[in-house]
Amino acid sequence: MSDCLFCKLVAGEIPSNKVYEDDDFLGFHDIAPKADTHLLLIPKKHIVNLDDLQPEDAVLMGKLLLTIPKLAKQENLEGYRTITNTGEKGGQEVFHMHFHILAGSNLPGF
Repeated sequence: MSDCLFCKLVAGEIPSNKVYEDDDFLGFHDIAPKADTHLLLIPKKHIVNLDDLQPEDAVLMGKLLLTIPKLAKQENLEGYRTITNTGEKGGQEVFHMHFHILAGSNLPGF
């Protein structure tokens, strides 16, 4: 997706404050943090959101869920909140699936 902001981050066309990268995922600091620590973890594969998942994405999503606590441990987070937004009405602003990892004493309410 040539116009996708997160695809451009993955491709290195736009810089990010990267904290994690492997063959499948990229983790970086959110540019507009909503908590003391606000990281994003994205699959490098362009998937719009949870509604866009296909059966062949099951292994990738399992790996993503295992990567979140790995990233949290790497960043010394003692507790954290994980959020993903699906669709415009669900609060999604960038239409490339991403998981927010929020931590610290200033966690936003629901």
